[in-house]
Amino acid sequence: MRPLVESETKIVFDKLANYLSDLKSLIAPLDDGDRYVFRLNHSRVYYVRLSIANLATSISRDKLLSVGTCLGKLTKSGKFRLHITALPILAEHARHKIWVKENGAQPFLYGSNVVKAHVGRWTEDCPEHSGCVVYSMADVPLGFGVTSRSTADCRRLDPTGIVCFRQADCGEYLRDEDTLFAGGV
Repeated sequence: MRPLVESETKIVFDKLANYLSDLKSLIAPLDDGDRYVFRLNHSRVYYVRLSIANLATSISRDKLLSVGTCLGKLTKSGKFRLHITALPILAEHARHKIWVKENGAQPFLYGSNVVKAHVGRWTEDCPEHSGCVVYSMADVPLGFGVTSRSTADCRRLDPTGIVCFRQADCGEYLRDEDTLFAGGV
């Protein structure tokens, strides 16, 4: 497990900036003097307290499976792909949000995109192709995606028009349980 190099950090922060309102809050010092850091292990990026990351250095890389919250994976092509395990962090600091009605939650959790007929409400002034977190009407985060159009354009869509392209949803815990936590071991 090692710290991210500058190029990797830039890639991760660029992706997170698409979803989050304030990146500084992720790395700000905590009240107890500790802070959160980003670490790389088997091409997966983890968000973990520094004190725990320091303790994890005593475990060999091939034996360490996971520590902290897995945000996603750095691909061989040099891109960063967010995993569903990053949802609690994204939901806490989300800039743009979409709430789906009860009849839209199940199709979303089965891997479908969010259509206008399923949207209960959304944040105003959401630009096109920006990251958003998808919630149920009871404020439970279900997943995240990328908006297909701006909020103003979505208002003029027909009911079957796609509002948000699904990137990840909580149904992946069941659909991808064999590969979700398997590292490059």
